[in-house]
Amino acid sequence: MMISRVKGGARGGRSDRALVDVHGSCAFGADTHGAGTNPPDMNMGDMKSCNLIRGVTFASCYVYSPGGSGVASERSRLMRSLLKDGDAYFLDKYADRVRQQVAEGPSLEGFFGPTSVLVPIPGSAPRRGGAASVAENLAGALLDEGLGQCQWRGLRRISPVRKSATAAPGSRPTVAEHYTSFAVEPGQVRLERIVLVDDVVTKGRTLLAAAARMREAFPVADIRAFALIRTMGLVPGVEHLLDPCVGEITWRCGDAYRTP
Repeated sequence: MMISRVKGGARGGRSDRALVDVHGSCAFGADTHGAGTNPPDMNMGDMKSCNLIRGVTFASCYVYSPGGSGVASERSRLMRSLLKDGDAYFLDKYADRVRQQVAEGPSLEGFFGPTSVLVPIPGSAPRRGGAASVAENLAGALLDEGLGQCQWRGLRRISPVRKSATAAPGSRPTVAEHYTSFAVEPGQVRLERIVLVDDVVTKGRTLLAAAARMREAFPVADIRAFALIRTMGLVPGVEHLLDPCVGEITWRCGDAYRTP
C-alpha cells in the first residue's frame, strides 16, 4: 500500500494528501470484491441490467445561479469560476468553510469522518498525466481540514464525454454516457465509507453514474456524494451563497433527478 501525506503547499501538480494508490488497501485491509475494468461498449440496456443504484445521498454547501440577477448571483458566478480555475487559495478557504459547517451542525457528519474515503470524480476525458483535476485538489483540501481518512483515485474515465460546462442545453452527457465512460481500477482494496467528491453538481448525472460504478465494485459500502457548489438554474437568482443542504439524486424516468 502506498500512502503519501502532504500538508499545505501548492496544489498545482499533485494532491497527495493521504493519497492511496489503486492497489492499496487504504488502511482497511485486503478484500476480494475490488472490480476490474468495465467494458466501454455497454448500451442503455446493459446499463439497466447492471447494479444501477436507485439513488445516492448528496451534500452541498454553496449555490450558484447561472443566469440570475443581483449581487449574490453575480458573486456566485465568480465563485464558480474560481473553483473551476483551481485557485489554491479559494480551495483552502472554502474547504475550511466546509469544516466549519461539519463542526456546527449534524447534517454533514455522515459525510466526513475519520474513516471516510474521498473519491474524486474524474474529468471529462481519460487522464494522460499532468496536473491534478479540480475534484482531486478539492478532495486534497478537504483532507487538509481533517475531513476524511484518505483520497482514492481508483475511479477512472476510460472514454471521453462532452464537458457539461460547455455543452449546449439538451446535449450534455446522459447518465448512461457517464456510466459507460467510468471504470473502477482492479485491485485488492476494500472501501467501506465512500464519499464521491465533485466541484459542481447540476442535475447529478455524473454523481449518479459514478455511484453506480462504485456500487458494483463495493456492494456493501456506504456511498455518498459531495459537491461544493450546486447549480440553481430554475430560480431567478440566489440571495446568499452559503446554503448547506443534504438531498438525494435519484434515477427517475430515465434521467437523474436532484432534490433539492
